[in-house]
Amino acid sequence: MVEWQLARRGVADPRVLAAMRAVPREAFVPAWLADAAYDDRPLPIDAGQTISQPYIVALMCEALRLEGGETVLEIGTGSGYAAAVLARIAAQVHSIERLPALAASARQRLHELVVANVQVHEGDGTLGWPAAAPYEAIVVTAGGPRVPPALLEQLAIGGRLVIPVGPEPDLQDLLRVTRTERDRHAREVLCGVRFVPLVGAQGWDRG
Repeated sequence: MVEWQLARRGVADPRVLAAMRAVPREAFVPAWLADAAYDDRPLPIDAGQTISQPYIVALMCEALRLEGGETVLEIGTGSGYAAAVLARIAAQVHSIERLPALAASARQRLHELVVANVQVHEGDGTLGWPAAAPYEAIVVTAGGPRVPPALLEQLAIGGRLVIPVGPEPDLQDLLRVTRTERDRHAREVLCGVRFVPLVGAQGWDRG
């Protein structure tokens, strides 16, 4: 997977590639999909959600430009796979999941795999997690209609926010937003993506 799906498609950060090699993806998908765990495609998990394809996980992690000492905020824990990858390339990861059942199962899975530097919280991810702010990096694993202002406020000066944004709930551009000053941000479009909707007070409505 790492050689054919990631390195050959341009993912070059050695720490990201090493993390993708180390985390057992089959532990984060339903048992009946274990044989497909390393396919380069998203897979269904509980509660109608998905685990992103390996390439997108690696691309988003690399886009954060982590060096190893950062505190990272992840919005959308899902199965916990991306959090486990981030845990190997950052100092501390706070991950927010709005669905209690997913949060509980991810928390248990990470505990079983002895991933000690991830804290999984239940809540509205569009509002971030102010208690541990500011964050040197924030990654959002669902697509919103805009960049939530709460996340911009919790981003450290010089920090990077990677998020899918678009006018439709299932079609977005992947953006990297860098906070250059208190009230100034630089934006880059990385590629087109398709994520589940980012639901919450500063995202899409539940209904």
